[in-house]
Amino acid sequence: MDWPHDPDGEEGSEGGRKYGMAILAKKLDEDEDFPLDKREFVEEHADEPVRINYQRVVSVEDIFEHVEGETFESILDFHKAVGAGMRSGGFWDYHPQGESPEKKSA
Repeated sequence: MDWPHDPDGEEGSEGGRKYGMAILAKKLDEDEDFPLDKREFVEEHADEPVRINYQRVVSVEDIFEHVEGETFESILDFHKAVGAGMRSGGFWDYHPQGESPEKKSA
């Protein structure tokens, strides 16, 4: 895909490789952007790249196809919903194991 900017460049990762949730979180201001409307966030950032691991880069829109909910009241709610979406969409290689993995934080 032809990205609007280099996912590893200054605009994409502030000079060093950052991955997944860190890329999404830096697009937000915890004090000013919440509650956050998912549709508006995706419209603004849809085609921007998110590096998942050293091999894979996907768009914000690709990730949010798997994120449930329409609004997020806080940055914590955003992280929980996006993390669950990234796991269900197969974007993360790590999945908690053991008793009640759905109740453990990754």
